[in-house]
Amino acid sequence: MTKNNPIKVKFSLLLFVFFLSACSQDFLDRKPKGQLTYDTFFENEDHAVQSVNAIYNIFRSWDFTGLPYLGATDIISDDADKGSTPNDAQYLADVDDFQSDATNSMYSSMWKGHYQAIFRANLAIENVPGIDMDEGLKTRLIGEAKFLRGFCYFRLAQWFGEIPLISTILEENAYFTQERKPLSEVYAFIEKDLMDAIAALPEKSKYRGEDLGRVTKGAARGILAKVYMARHEYAKAVLECENIIQSNEYGLIPSYADIFTGKGEQNVESIFEISAVALQGAVAGPGASPYNMVQGVRGIPNLGWGFNRPSDNLVASYEPGDPRRQATVIYVGEVLPDGSTKVEDNPDILNERYNQKAWVPKHAGLQDNGPGNLRLLRYADILLLAAEAHNETGNASAAVSLVNIVRKRARGTNNFILPDIAVADQNTLRDKIRKERRVELAMEQHRWFDLLRWGMAGEVMRTHGKNFIDGKHELFPLPQTEIDLADGVLIQNRSW
Repeated sequence: MTKNNPIKVKFSLLLFVFFLSACSQDFLDRKPKGQLTYDTFFENEDHAVQSVNAIYNIFRSWDFTGLPYLGATDIISDDADKGSTPNDAQYLADVDDFQSDATNSMYSSMWKGHYQAIFRANLAIENVPGIDMDEGLKTRLIGEAKFLRGFCYFRLAQWFGEIPLISTILEENAYFTQERKPLSEVYAFIEKDLMDAIAALPEKSKYRGEDLGRVTKGAARGILAKVYMARHEYAKAVLECENIIQSNEYGLIPSYADIFTGKGEQNVESIFEISAVALQGAVAGPGASPYNMVQGVRGIPNLGWGFNRPSDNLVASYEPGDPRRQATVIYVGEVLPDGSTKVEDNPDILNERYNQKAWVPKHAGLQDNGPGNLRLLRYADILLLAAEAHNETGNASAAVSLVNIVRKRARGTNNFILPDIAVADQNTLRDKIRKERRVELAMEQHRWFDLLRWGMAGEVMRTHGKNFIDGKHELFPLPQTEIDLADGVLIQNRSW
């Protein structure tokens, strides 16, 4: 791939050094230090753009989208198993089996990565308003930063529950005094950030081609809809989803399998997608991510580490002939999507299979120079959220119509598979929509969040023989390092 996008690669060396040094520790660890001060950096329009670009860059980091992220989304759910060899990354096996504790590095990685992004967002939100620059661009950049901050807080709230809510740059004496805030306060803050972003951001069609990948009004509406679904505020979710649908900014591309290829990047279906690029001559450049490497085929061909194995239960959940299964799973003996070679059996891995949605062809640099874009919100997701919200508010006919749009695209020209569903009672239709969400969005890191908001995590995981304890495992523990640093200010989640 030979992509080049300002969001990915236009970071001055000075800014890169500044942000690396400023964010190298957890937010409760110590005061950020760097060669630059906030006052001397935020002087012109370029600095404003670069400060927001630096937030996007965190979204490609190990602590945000590497192996711990897959553990906190796919592997912990019924969509995937740990994968790789049995003794590799034992901390993920502990998470998969609900045998971990607060010292598990997955929790600290998720905490650190998302608070780093929040720190960078706060830095931009506080300092960009004082720059003498184009007012329209200034408004948009602040809107982008607020969206990215709200997105991070939403994930943290779903994972950890009550969390410290930091909306400004902290003074040194404030780092060890950050208390957890009630979820109602956290969600109110997230909602305001996203509503501010909706007001400030343009629609996708208003961006120039080189700016595709920057967040849009549609992305902010979509994440706000997810917030409302998590809070069971279905009427509000319907409104946000319908605003996206009626905007005519998005659609479904004809081939489901093409979504996750290079030619499917930033397509009409993409609502929120983080761009990545493998720069020539780089081992792991600032525009790359580890997302592809950690899930790549392990063995012959040697494309990655082989984690995040699609589970037997996921494979069995597809209806007969559903082409989405083939587009989601790479099997032993299968020829890779680019036709380059066949996947051979790896005797060190039990019943190996791989996530095809994370597959990328040969590229510049080594494996961790991953060039695959990160699809965080697709139009099909919004259609199914709208269907679910319509059903919960009593509009079954609208729900059925939306689900059938998704199924029609999936079956393509084969009218012998995936027939339209019919209007049914609310409970039956609810089950059908939930099943459709699973197979449409499999291995895209949505399933765990869906199980949580449906209140089904315990039931589903115990069915799979997992040691899920009600009242405990719905939330992650706060990282023990943060508990220790706070010296009694942060209180651990119940039963941890």
